[in-house]
Amino acid sequence: MNIPDTCVVTGAAGFIGYHLAARLLAAGMSVVGIDSVSPYYDVTLKRRRLDDLQRHKGFLFHEIDLVDLSSLVAVFTECRPKFVIQLAAQAGVRYSIDNPSAYVTSNLVGFANILECCRRMHVGHLVFASTSSVYGANTTVPFSEHHGTDHPVSFYAATKKANEAMAHSYAYLYALPCTGLRFFTVYGPWGRPDMALFKFTKAILSGEPIEVYNNGLMVRDFTYVDDIVEGVVRVLNQPASKNATWDARHPDPASSSAPYRIFNIGNSQPVKLMRYIEVLEKYLGKKAVINFQPMQPGDVPETWADVSELKAAVGYSPRTGIEDGIGRFVDWYLAYYK
Repeated sequence: MNIPDTCVVTGAAGFIGYHLAARLLAAGMSVVGIDSVSPYYDVTLKRRRLDDLQRHKGFLFHEIDLVDLSSLVAVFTECRPKFVIQLAAQAGVRYSIDNPSAYVTSNLVGFANILECCRRMHVGHLVFASTSSVYGANTTVPFSEHHGTDHPVSFYAATKKANEAMAHSYAYLYALPCTGLRFFTVYGPWGRPDMALFKFTKAILSGEPIEVYNNGLMVRDFTYVDDIVEGVVRVLNQPASKNATWDARHPDPASSSAPYRIFNIGNSQPVKLMRYIEVLEKYLGKKAVINFQPMQPGDVPETWADVSELKAAVGYSPRTGIEDGIGRFVDWYLAYYK
């Protein structure tokens, strides 16, 4: 595999950022990690991830908030990255309902600063995280990159859609190759404590009830983190290029006359939430006490990724089902928390 020499990974202390940086380091690549180590969730978990990464001699870390443009410019000027993977963001659909300003600062201002650093340093390829949440009110499944995404139902999703538009403008104006990846419900070891699998595991082991929304009638395209990382790595060294057949009279949202493209990255095997919980109960050896709740604002009943475009472009093929994936998470959780 042809890997570039140096890559900036923002959000390196985060769940996906940690796994991705570890994968690149294992391949012999130099990685410059950037993260603000925000207290949105357990900072100790983030520091433990960083401790693991810092055992690699090819890893250099900078604790920087993406809104600090001058510090970002200094790092980019020093390391002159060939590629950038932008994962840092304020995450969470429900948190965005009560804290929209945090998303403006991190997801809009911070992303604009990354784009500007990439432009100034003539970065060869920017790969950035988007989300399945951009499909919003669309109920046509599986979700395709060729579908419209003009009706987000959470402010988090709106900022991620804005990221896609911002990246396209830089691709068009400055010929900056940009690839956006719409992640579908990522889970696995070292996961985020605010996500369902982590919260369910903690509650079940403590004998506390779990809250299950939409009365359990939820379907999610759960995607194991190693499959996500594999897809990102495959995309990384294939910079976006212009689509020679793009028709401005019938514009395709997934590509452009500029070096820009959008891909879904998911497991493409949607699972009922109640089945997900059953598998978790099996590995924990303990039944959940379930507190059914109505649908929450900003949520959607079903996600399902059509990954045919990513498969055609880079040979992406997810390998991990929920039985193996949940089992690996539980093994990690029990070891980590003793």
